Amino acid sequence: MMDSAANARLAPLGISRAARVHLNLTPAELVEEALRRGEGTLTDTGALMADTGAFTGRSPKDRFVVKDANTQDSVWWGDINIPFDADKFDQLHQKMVQYLEDKEIYVRDAYAGANPTYELKLRVVNELAWHNLFCYNMFLRPTEGADTSWTPDFSIICAPGFEADPAVDGTRQKNFAILNFTKKMILIGGTGYAGEMKKGIFGVLNYLLPHERETLSMHCSANVGKDGDTAIFFGLSGTGKTTLSADPNRGLIGDDEHGWTPDAGIFNFEGGCYAKVIDLSAEKEPEIWNAIKFGSIVENTRFVPGTHTVDYANKSVTENTRTAYPINYIPNAIEPSVADAPKNIFFLTADAFGVLPPISKLDKSHAMYHFMSGYTAKVAGTEMGVTEPQTTFSACFGAVFLPLHPTKYAEMLGKKMDENEVNVWLVNTGWTGGSYGVGSRMKLSYTRAMITAALNGELDDVTFHKHPIFGVEIPAAVPGVPAEILDARDTWADKEEYDRTATDLAHKFVANFKKYADYANEEILAGAPKAEVVASV
Repeated sequence: MMDSAANARLAPLGISRAARVHLNLTPAELVEEALRRGEGTLTDTGALMADTGAFTGRSPKDRFVVKDANTQDSVWWGDINIPFDADKFDQLHQKMVQYLEDKEIYVRDAYAGANPTYELKLRVVNELAWHNLFCYNMFLRPTEGADTSWTPDFSIICAPGFEADPAVDGTRQKNFAILNFTKKMILIGGTGYAGEMKKGIFGVLNYLLPHERETLSMHCSANVGKDGDTAIFFGLSGTGKTTLSADPNRGLIGDDEHGWTPDAGIFNFEGGCYAKVIDLSAEKEPEIWNAIKFGSIVENTRFVPGTHTVDYANKSVTENTRTAYPINYIPNAIEPSVADAPKNIFFLTADAFGVLPPISKLDKSHAMYHFMSGYTAKVAGTEMGVTEPQTTFSACFGAVFLPLHPTKYAEMLGKKMDENEVNVWLVNTGWTGGSYGVGSRMKLSYTRAMITAALNGELDDVTFHKHPIFGVEIPAAVPGVPAEILDARDTWADKEEYDRTATDLAHKFVANFKKYADYANEEILAGAPKAEVVASV
């Protein structure tokens, strides 16, 4: 049953028939629908618990971009942006439309981009009610009573129950997520992982904003102080990005995706937060804990037996358990989620080799180089007998979301540094006094003190010295932090072993960067570590 409002929204997407169309339902109505359809159950805090099925995370190898006249010369083709045939996209689109003909569907008008000048109007078609609630939480919500009968800038059709035929449809498996920049549409099928929708739109903005609007798109969190000083935090999983950007003394702009405009500061792409909840506690992360209430979603979690209380330590489904909630569920959230250009940028790394200083300052070259490297090192504790740290490099701290070559984003960052007075800091939240197994994890209290000192300008007049291999500037003193831990080499009992480990890590940086070297300019390359230098000389 399609009324005129639904028909006007869905006809341009090729959808002319559906058993029933639910348009822009409220969170309460969507929760009711999800419960009626058996899509989830309520927890004792009122949050909706839902499972994502076989896929408990994104499937990067099944993410495609349509290769056509618009994209063939601009997209960074390869393992991250896998080309897809335009005719195959149209064929798959028609099959999805046919699949939805006898289904109840949930349609939502939303937008991405808290700065009105840069907003992306969205229309989302969902097979599942709880997915539509996810979109209500994660995308920006039009003001009550606003006319949303707009022509969308991008649309999503998400049908987890529809599976592709790889032999016929050109996909790798039965599941897929396909971006089409010409048709301005994302098709998602065969997977119930809601994050595919969120990251699909992030991929769209990562293309449109740098390519067409001279705006740097960033995979980062952001907060702002009482004096309006903005800070942004980049970091891969396990580096402390969420924890360190959640500061009760600063307003939260957003926890994951932002744009930096040529003249209007930064803005959040989203209207909500999508946080990991494995081992969540009220003590460690009270803001997230308290946000899990009616209207929120918890994914792939399980109850304490005999109760409706979530057991956040339960990993039986996945370690990637998550919650999705509107940003206004965080008490110190800033709405609208916009702020001035950042005064400080933090690159967070958990260096399990114990080589990098706990805090260091980067000039423009080193900032662009480390931005493109996107380094952290993890301990492979999930594999029996493996205790050696393993390097992880992800360009711009989010390579899997970049439709353009990483040099585009790095050069834009350098340009922003030229145009704004901004400090860039590399913060090691990992090991000190030795690599994993010998040294110890940097105290969170010390890391917080270092970040606070940087934010408060307490490092502006401190003496710095260069790291002999990585070339970053190490402060001689930080308020509240023992001076003897500021230079990582000083914390090692065996200085020669430190030199060997640092040189080895430098070689890993250089080896990783080889795939970008032909595209990087001389200024970026100047930020590379001097792997041939021995620190003790």
